[in-house]
Amino acid sequence: MKPASISHIIPDSIASEIGFEIGDKIVSINGIKPRDLIDYQFLCADEYLEIEVVDKWGKNHLIEIEKDYDEDLGLEFETALFDGLIQCNNKCPFCFIDQQPPGKRETLYLKDDDYRLSFLYGSYLTLTNLTAKEWSRIEQMRLSPLYVSVHATEPEIRSHLLKNQRAGEIKKQLAWFEEKRLQIHAQVVVCPNINDGEHLTTTLQDLFSFHNGDIPAVISAAVVPVGLTKFRPDKDELIPVSREKAREVIKQVQQLQEKFREKSGSTFAWLADEWFLIAQEELPPESHYEDYPQIGNGVGSIRQFIKEFGMIAEAKLPSKIEQKKEFIWIVGNAVETAFQPLVKRLNQVENLTVELRAFNSIYWGQEITVTGLLTGQDLLYHLEKENINKQILLPSLMLKHDEKKFLDDMTIEELEQKLTTKIYTVKDINQLIDTAIS
Repeated sequence: MKPASISHIIPDSIASEIGFEIGDKIVSINGIKPRDLIDYQFLCADEYLEIEVVDKWGKNHLIEIEKDYDEDLGLEFETALFDGLIQCNNKCPFCFIDQQPPGKRETLYLKDDDYRLSFLYGSYLTLTNLTAKEWSRIEQMRLSPLYVSVHATEPEIRSHLLKNQRAGEIKKQLAWFEEKRLQIHAQVVVCPNINDGEHLTTTLQDLFSFHNGDIPAVISAAVVPVGLTKFRPDKDELIPVSREKAREVIKQVQQLQEKFREKSGSTFAWLADEWFLIAQEELPPESHYEDYPQIGNGVGSIRQFIKEFGMIAEAKLPSKIEQKKEFIWIVGNAVETAFQPLVKRLNQVENLTVELRAFNSIYWGQEITVTGLLTGQDLLYHLEKENINKQILLPSLMLKHDEKKFLDDMTIEELEQKLTTKIYTVKDINQLIDTAIS
């Protein structure tokens, strides 16, 4: 087990005062070697700590700390998993990892199916690779809620989808969560002609049967359309979701939602925004989404963005800016219609011109594309023939984490040079508006 390598020290924290340095490694806390960030947080909750540290020169130290219970030390680490990633043992044909082009850096092909990342960050796992020891740890440390890719509750359908016989145990596993009074959020990726139709109805009804009591085992379920790229394996039996299929699924799930609301007071099963975009139908109103239990699956994210934009625009947008400014705001074509009112509001500011350009991804081979999947090559394809005389507003979610690179490894600087214009990356609505009017 590798020691936990420190990547950041929060200023004015306990760790900063003691003199921890970036590159130091924590070997043990009170004699126990932490396996991951969960262990670290649990062990550091004590008032008295003995921490064994190896500094960046390789020298060992034993540091004693007295602090308030639950007071944070102020350390951040290179990774949340000190003992390595638990990888996926399934072969789902719709797995995005397998739908990437070959030849990229090795870390892009790691298949995360780690319950600890699910607990810490809300990533989805399948439960097919957990040992008895790990199930016991989930129970003892009350690691809840977890986020589970269910896809189907019928054993033969789920085993077929995941290409794993252990996948058929999902209903037994849900019963385990119910017995232990632990909770999950569920995800169902709909693959036409495999787990749709009556199988989708069965899955959602089965999941809802665990949505009862004061601590429901299944808190919510998200229904998501399968996303396919041109790099996916041959003969994978998958077909894209058509406009007709999207409308069929919307009608089917909405009928179930009515029944779920009657029985529980909650919609419970939520349709990802993509269904409505593919179907070319109006999104549900903002009030539909309750407390956004499935925002990570794109359920209500567009409505939430529009609502937040309205509030921030009301507070920040002036009637006029002194110097004329012209921008191109780039988004995926999935949100083109929904974002038109936002662009109209920006253009009400005198001397400000914002043009919304909504693109699909040629790189991934998708007709309808969410903003986060656009690559540098896509932008170059759509824009290089133009004589661009405007600056570009680019959502940073198109970029790799903490890097100025797109998913195809093109850098912002390379794209600026090829398009001969300035590109501003914006991480949120505040930064978008500030950039436009400053």
